[in-house]
Amino acid sequence: MAYVISSECISCGSCASQCPVEAISQGDSQFEINPDTCIDCGACAGQCPVSCISQG
Repeated sequence: MAYVISSECISCGSCASQCPVEAISQGDSQFEINPDTCIDCGACAGQCPVSCISQG
């Protein structure tokens, strides 16, 4: 199951730089993870300073 970013996202972008498949991009109000591209590796979750990324 793909990871998701909750509304607590502060749009710092640190997660996007850690994604090996470039599944994370800036959305309208926060960063978003494309569930079709996400490989469920969890690299982004470990990088998030506000712990707002979890498995969906």
